[in-house]
Amino acid sequence: MKALVNGELLKTPVVLKISAFFVISITFFYLGKHWSDGYQQLIFFNTSRQNPSSSSSAVALSPNNDRSFNLSALIGQNDTQSIVTDKTLDQAQVPASIAISAPPPPFNRFGIVNDNGTMSEEFDVGELGEGDLVEEWRNETKVGDGDSDTGKGSRVRVTKFRMCPTSMSEYIPCLDNVEAIKKLESTERGERFERHCPEEGHGLDCLVPAPSKYRTPIPWPKSRDEVWFDNVPHTRLVEDKGGQNWITREKDKFKFPGGGTQFIHGADEYLDHINKMVPEIAFGHHTRVVLDVGCGVASFGAYLLSRDVITMSVAPKDVHENQIQFALERGVPAMVAAFATRRLLYPSQAFDLIHCSRCRINWTRDDGILLLEVNRMLRAGGYFVWAAQPVYKHEEILEEQWKEMLNLTARLCWDFVKKDGYVAIWRKPFNNGCYLNREAGTVPPLCEQDDDPDNVWYVDLKACITRLPENGYGANITTWPARLQTPPDRLQSIQLDALLSRNELFKAESRYWNEIIESYVRALHWKKIRLRNVMDMRAGFGGFATALKQQNLDSWVMNVVPVSGFNTLPVIYDRGLIGVMHDWCEPFDTYPRTYDFLHAAGLFSIERKRCNISSIMLEMDRILRPGGRVYIRDTLAIMDELQEIAKAMDWHIAMRDTSEGPHASYRILTADKHLLRG
Repeated sequence: MKALVNGELLKTPVVLKISAFFVISITFFYLGKHWSDGYQQLIFFNTSRQNPSSSSSAVALSPNNDRSFNLSALIGQNDTQSIVTDKTLDQAQVPASIAISAPPPPFNRFGIVNDNGTMSEEFDVGELGEGDLVEEWRNETKVGDGDSDTGKGSRVRVTKFRMCPTSMSEYIPCLDNVEAIKKLESTERGERFERHCPEEGHGLDCLVPAPSKYRTPIPWPKSRDEVWFDNVPHTRLVEDKGGQNWITREKDKFKFPGGGTQFIHGADEYLDHINKMVPEIAFGHHTRVVLDVGCGVASFGAYLLSRDVITMSVAPKDVHENQIQFALERGVPAMVAAFATRRLLYPSQAFDLIHCSRCRINWTRDDGILLLEVNRMLRAGGYFVWAAQPVYKHEEILEEQWKEMLNLTARLCWDFVKKDGYVAIWRKPFNNGCYLNREAGTVPPLCEQDDDPDNVWYVDLKACITRLPENGYGANITTWPARLQTPPDRLQSIQLDALLSRNELFKAESRYWNEIIESYVRALHWKKIRLRNVMDMRAGFGGFATALKQQNLDSWVMNVVPVSGFNTLPVIYDRGLIGVMHDWCEPFDTYPRTYDFLHAAGLFSIERKRCNISSIMLEMDRILRPGGRVYIRDTLAIMDELQEIAKAMDWHIAMRDTSEGPHASYRILTADKHLLRG
């Protein structure tokens, strides 16, 4: 009792612990308030327009927006400017990846920054349960013929679009522009097969109809071997190539035996032959991404899929104009493209192997300018496979062509690896050493130092050898499948606003989309719907396509990188995916009804400043198959207009909230396209 009176109670361990806990709690409360007040939101992924006339930037925010972090350890000693200079972001600039809630309801936040202020590879976007998805399907609003009950302001009105004439059922706007083609000064070099888009105001303004007897396509993998005749009702290829085992017709179907002009005994045997010639090619390991030039009906690429190799099959819309249409109907990656006067729309060092089997291209013309384009797209150390008559036929003209090819490839510093039967294989060097050691005046010369080999949109072919990066970027990629998740070297050379933590942004994007696709697969049963031919219309680093691959969905993705943003296409190819550069103010180079699923995240809020939104939506309708689906993630500011256009195209649409609830500033518009008859 005496001890208590003398104040010993205050010195007991229990009281001391309580007092210390109280002081520490108060301290952390004020420190937290100090660092959180007015702190800017963490930038997750940022793309800004390259249009010099625009002063605006488009940014997307981390799933952790509004959360405070101490980033001093990360950026304290770097002399960089803040990307976001205002504490309040313009909602019209925020793509639908993630948006600002105003006011946001309470929800748990998860960090991607660890205790020492650096970005962590391990983080949570949020727990996904059946009742709490990244895309939470509450407040589902079915929009039919009547108005959508948004209760917010006036709505954009769009009249119902008419059906195009039946003669346009296979119309490709930029390749079927007859008037523009007639005005060409020359067609000697294949100019008529290149893009000649309609002038502004003269583009597609109607819905392209399907053939009168169109049927739901045969699903993959059965479609690899057969498709409905009525969906591609053309017999020219059967008549011309039937004896070469390309394609046959049996009653109401086309059948694909798997042959080609130079491999009439089947693609599998042909692929085995190539692998035995050069075991280092190692399909599905060292070789993951391939370009097949003059692909026919794409059996080469179709059979490579079973070896975990993805092939971009290309051919012009020439006398055999339905080659690419057959390929896509089969469910094989393909697009219309021609070696003519402009660069193809793929980046430098894109393909591990480039293949030409009787592709009817004169590689040595004009000082080898077409083979120089192959060289630009071929990865350092990559292979060129040529199967053609000059390789094996002993006729005077053909032997002369073979000598010219050997001479040209030697000047390109390609290593002639092997010739066996009707196949010859070369390998591109890993660096510029051979180029620099050639005799002075050797043609073709190296390109200038300031030439950007990834600048491809309406860029003319150049009669020079594309330099390889001195730092080895593009050559130092890991083998498949590890490269899918490995940040490539070229990630550091992409022009991005983010100067730091690019590897972490790369991984964060993949993690973000994987969480979303995982929820779709579980809650929306994506494995039960047709998702074969998929297009991501604004692909970023390819995180959406990677997520589909990770979820083992039976699909392939055309990753489109818009010209209005950063050119991330080299990164997409380095991780073992395919894609293309494109301007969505113009039509895409594919046939109508060739994609099952179109995905657009944050596309319209950016492109509305450059393009007519209706023209993009009509293009989506043109390339989407009846029964196909569309997912558009974008800001509220544009959703009313998108809904009205979708209704005018007779899409069956629904507007859905995300897991951040009805107060979030973005939504997901989902749509189904039904078969319309002309």
